[in-house]
Amino acid sequence: MASAENPRATAGDNSGDPVAGDQLKSIVERIERLEEEKKTISDDVKEVYAEAKGNGYDVKILRKVIAIRKRDANERAEEEAILDLYLQAVGVFG
Repeated sequence: MASAENPRATAGDNSGDPVAGDQLKSIVERIERLEEEKKTISDDVKEVYAEAKGNGYDVKILRKVIAIRKRDANERAEEEAILDLYLQAVGVFG
């Protein structure tokens, strides 16, 4: 395995081959490209939230709606049932 002291040490496959510089460079460049795409998408999402806010929507609630829609319906129903039970137990609903 490569180390800070010996960057040409063998790769993690224990084959004894030196680190393939071209392959490593390709991997690093792909990661960098994906990180840039992720930032662009994140910026786009922020713009949509800003648009929603500009149209009078509550962004905090909108984020909750999106989080709820991502979850499995059965998991969501079970959590809501337990939440209702707890709220009743502490007197929030009666």
